[in-house]
Amino acid sequence: MAATFEVESTLTDRYQTTVPETVRRALKLGKRDKIHYTIRPSGEVVLTRVEASDGDDPVLGQFLGFLAADITRHPERLQAVDAGLVQRIQSLVGGVDVDLDAALSADDE
Repeated sequence: MAATFEVESTLTDRYQTTVPETVRRALKLGKRDKIHYTIRPSGEVVLTRVEASDGDDPVLGQFLGFLAADITRHPERLQAVDAGLVQRIQSLVGGVDVDLDAALSADDE
């Protein structure tokens, strides 16, 4: 049976902590890596390293992070999409087949 290691870290006043070196080594974490938390019904929390996909776009990820933070800070800014706009969009693109997995042509890149 593999040895079990136990380590501790302390939360700051802002609920931040440093990931202990033994955990960073075990998960092969580097700067800017992401950690996934799984919370089990027993209250146990399992940390795993998030594996970056080759298809991940760092710019898109930053933009989506910006949107998520803005929505969190200002939920009052969210608005429903007007039904008239939805109908107009559908009239413009209705019946258009798109293969999202198809490679772009040289002109489109």
